Amino acid sequence: MANSYELKAQVRERAGKGAARAARREGLVPAVIYGDKKEAVSISLPIKEATMTLHKGGFLSHVGTIDLNGEKTSVIAKDFQLHPVKDTLMHVDFLRVSANATLTVEIPVKFLNEETSPGLKRGGVINVVRHTVEMTVPANAIPEALEIDLDEADLGSSQHISAVKLPAGCAPTITDRDFTISTIVAPAGLKEDDDASEEGEGEE
Repeated sequence: MANSYELKAQVRERAGKGAARAARREGLVPAVIYGDKKEAVSISLPIKEATMTLHKGGFLSHVGTIDLNGEKTSVIAKDFQLHPVKDTLMHVDFLRVSANATLTVEIPVKFLNEETSPGLKRGGVINVVRHTVEMTVPANAIPEALEIDLDEADLGSSQHISAVKLPAGCAPTITDRDFTISTIVAPAGLKEDDDASEEGEGEE
């Protein structure tokens, strides 16, 4: 299982708010590793490296490695807290991940062929209903993005999950409807301009 990042950690002997504040003063981020039918472990991470990893993107959808005193554990971040002013990490919850595990993660949406979309070429705009889609995915094959092809998308068209070629082993958690991911809509004024030109042609 190829992991996207690795962070060195140390065991956090004391729990509680006071211990967490002390860790942050030392440039460390309090964190917890849990799951896989094992006891939760309180750890501390270097705040600079952890925050950089967060801001690279995909923190909640990429499997990483925690190196705890030489013992490496595959994890995925399930939740985190940011400092309200400094935008640095304050706390992270990590879930242990085994190679054959199935995870529920938010996968970002990526649009293809915007330049050839008939609707966009006519001045339409993409109305994104879902920027991410919650999916169940194999831990060893988490897709980077769901690709939405707009090559034939005209004004008034909708792009539904049924039109997306899903990676092997991946499925949306919503299964009771063919939900919309995006629509191509006319911008304000476009319809009025079309009506005005038609009226003008009739007057001639």
